Amino acid sequence: MLDGKGRDGKAREVESWEREVMRRVMAERATLAVSGAMALLLAAAGMHPLVVFPFWLLLAAVLLLRAPPRGRERGPVAEVAGPPALSAAPQLALLNALDVPVLVVAADETVLFQNGAAEKAFGTIPAETYLAARIRSPGILDMVRETIATGRANQIEHSERLPSEAVYTVRVARADLPGLLPDHLFLISYRDISHERRIDRMRSDFVANASHELRTPLASLRGFIETLQGPARRDTAAQERFLGIMHEQVNRMSRLVDDLLSLSRLELKSHIAPDERVDLGPLIGRVIDTITPLAEELDVEILFDPPREPALVQGDRDELIEVFENLIENACKYGQEGKRVEVAIGGGQGRPVDVSVRDHGPGIPAEHVPRITERFYRVNVEASRSKKGTGLGLAIVKHILTRHRARLIIRSEVGNGTTFVVRF
Repeated sequence: MLDGKGRDGKAREVESWEREVMRRVMAERATLAVSGAMALLLAAAGMHPLVVFPFWLLLAAVLLLRAPPRGRERGPVAEVAGPPALSAAPQLALLNALDVPVLVVAADETVLFQNGAAEKAFGTIPAETYLAARIRSPGILDMVRETIATGRANQIEHSERLPSEAVYTVRVARADLPGLLPDHLFLISYRDISHERRIDRMRSDFVANASHELRTPLASLRGFIETLQGPARRDTAAQERFLGIMHEQVNRMSRLVDDLLSLSRLELKSHIAPDERVDLGPLIGRVIDTITPLAEELDVEILFDPPREPALVQGDRDELIEVFENLIENACKYGQEGKRVEVAIGGGQGRPVDVSVRDHGPGIPAEHVPRITERFYRVNVEASRSKKGTGLGLAIVKHILTRHRARLIIRSEVGNGTTFVVRF
C-alpha cells in the first residue's frame, strides 16, 4: 500500500524554495530597481565599479532577507494577522490519540499530516508528499479523488497480501477546520478488519464442515434403516451386521456432538484463567493407565518416566486430562507404525514446565503443521475417519491451552515422527 520511500519530498522542497525566492524578488522589485539605477549613476560619475556593484549586491541581499511573507503587511499588527499553519493546529494533535491510522490530505492530493498509528503502520510520510506516491491502490486513489470533487464521504474494503494478509475498511471524508490553511481538508482512515474476516471465514467453514460430518452418518443410518425395512426384513444375519454399523455411526455422531459442545463451553470461559494447582506427574500417569488398553490393541508401547519432583502448574484438572488424552491417543493411533510413544515432563523449579508427547510414525508434512489445530482439518481424511477421529481433538487442545495461558509446539519431520510439546 505504501512504498516508504518518499522520493519526491526533496524535489518539492527545492520547488518551494525557488518560489519563495521569486516571490521576495517581486515584492522588492521597486527598491531593487531604484538602487540599481543609483549604482549605475555612481559608476558613470567616476566611482570604481568594484566598489559600487558589491555594495549594491549587499543591499539587495539585505532587502530580500527582510522581505515580509506574502499576504502580510509590515508593522507589528501584521505579525499576528492571518490564519495559523496546519502544523500548529491543536485539533490535529487529537488524532494521535486514535489507534487507527489517519492521513490528512489537502485538495491537491498532498499528505499534510499523519497520526502516530499511521506512522507506525506505514512509516513516516514527509509533509506535502503526493498521495499517489505513497499509496499504490487505484481503488483508494479513485475514492479520494471522488470525495475531493464532490465532498461526499466514501469507503471501500481494501485487501493487502504483503507483508502479511490484511483487510482494511478505508474511509475518506471532508473535514473543515475553521481558521486553518488550507480551508478544506480530507481525512483518510484505515480500520483493520482482518480479525473479523478470519472469524467469518472460520464460522462459515465450521458450519460447512459440521454439516458435512453429520450428513455422512445420517445418510448411512437412513440407508440401513430402509434396507432393514425392505429387502433385509427377514434376513437375521444382515440385520445383525447392519445394526452393528448403525451403532458405530451413532457413536460417531455422539462423539462429534460432544466435541462441539466441549468447544462451545471452552469458548464461553476462554477469558477466565483456572486457579487450581495441579501436579502433572500423577495426572499423566492416570491418563496413560486409561489409554494403555487402546495402545495394546494397536501394538504400541507407551514409555513414561514420572518426574521425581512435583511438576505443579495452574490449571483445571479435568481439562488437562482431556488435553493429554487427546495428544497421547493421537500419538498411538497416527504413530502406530513406530510401535512406541514417549511421554516426558521437563522444566519446573522456576523454569517453564514442558510436557512432550513423541511418536515414531510417518510424521506430518510441513505444509499441514500450521493448520492441524483448526476445526475439522485433517492431514488424511480417510485415515482420520478409519481411526474414529472427529477432526476436533487438536482444536479442543488448543482452546484449553489458550485458557491455561500455555502453548502448543509442534515439531514434525516426514519419516521421523511427530512431537507435541505443551509449555506452561
